[in-house]
Amino acid sequence: MAIVLGIESTCDETAASVVRDGTVVLSNVVATQFELHARYRGVVPEIASRAHIENILPVLNDAITGAGCSFSDLDAIAVSQRPGLIGSLLIGVTAAKTLAWAFSKPLIGVDHVHAHLYSVMLDQPVDVQFPAIGLVCSGGHTALYQLNNWHDVKMIGSTIDDAVGEAYDKVAAMLGLGYPGGPILDDLAANGDAKRFRFPRTRLGRESLDFSFSGLKTAVLYHVRGVPGKPQRTTPPDEQETTDIAAGFQAACVDVLLEKIRRAVEQRAAKSVIIGGGVSANSGLRAAMARFPLPVFFPQRAYCTDNAAMIAGLANEAFRRGEFAGLEMDAVTNSRISREVVAS
Repeated sequence: MAIVLGIESTCDETAASVVRDGTVVLSNVVATQFELHARYRGVVPEIASRAHIENILPVLNDAITGAGCSFSDLDAIAVSQRPGLIGSLLIGVTAAKTLAWAFSKPLIGVDHVHAHLYSVMLDQPVDVQFPAIGLVCSGGHTALYQLNNWHDVKMIGSTIDDAVGEAYDKVAAMLGLGYPGGPILDDLAANGDAKRFRFPRTRLGRESLDFSFSGLKTAVLYHVRGVPGKPQRTTPPDEQETTDIAAGFQAACVDVLLEKIRRAVEQRAAKSVIIGGGVSANSGLRAAMARFPLPVFFPQRAYCTDNAAMIAGLANEAFRRGEFAGLEMDAVTNSRISREVVAS
């Protein structure tokens, strides 16, 4: 049974985790930067990079201590090599290469998006049936994947504008709420009337597996502030209206995600569905998928947002196949999961 240390630093979370045999999480340490970026209502790359530098060593030490092992006990060092903010990625990659060199351990580079799909395997008994349809939905990603197994993954659909989590953050900002917007709007939506305001669902073409949330976001903006060229709204929404806007917005997001998953399952004859990423913690999405006719797998909520356990877990698959990187491994801003090319 392999023991792998995972390191995550693609955006604004500095994380380290020790995972045994790809599924048993021995430690999972995450240093968040919410307070640093809250005033900007989004991640500032330069601030994120500096925070990673400050956090990386304490987080690594806490992960090793929490797992009850030493660096020498590890079988491999894994790191989220891509995709992400280049300054943030470099901190994690440099730390991983240094540890791999210092302790003579194999180095494994992991795709962060791919790892979000694998996160359903952590600390829970699951039996994913392949081929599976995977959805990664977060502040930076909204895309559909076909998985034939854990190392054969192809993108089959993606957002053409905003990621769904990004839309949540922007709508929360319009309503004068905090950051990140996803958990706040989800909590409000639970007590709101989703039928009071019917916001648009953008489905694109009849067979399309792509997403678009720009029109939905704009519709909420016009509702809150008024339509350009017409008399503008002079008073902000009151508490009840804000709650109902949150419910209507969330219902539109969930409807679109559910419809695209249905299409993908039908087109690819999938046997199960995997959902990962920060928005996979959303209660509305989980409730909607509970009625889906195929097995649907969500990560435990601790592994929905960015974490290093998913990095170490997926790295175990590469470790078993003997797929290692050299110390010349680079940080890369784009994903290695390519878009499937379909002949017209």
